[in-house]
Amino acid sequence: MSEALIVQLNGQQRAFADLVSPTTLDRLIEALALKADRIAVEHNGDIAPRTTWASVAVAQNDRLEIVHFVGGGAS
Repeated sequence: MSEALIVQLNGQQRAFADLVSPTTLDRLIEALALKADRIAVEHNGDIAPRTTWASVAVAQNDRLEIVHFVGGGAS
């Protein structure tokens, strides 16, 4: 039986029952229902360029920081 993927996401432990270790970063982003064009991801201390997400392996207890880009400003 496969264990759920558990990672540290923005400083909090998070389990993904539908993902097993290892998975790819793009699958994790999809499981989080995030818009890929509006986020930046740091994986274990390194920035993960969007072009590499399909090949970046995410394993148990990896550390991820995800930031959202927010539009706005004065007009």
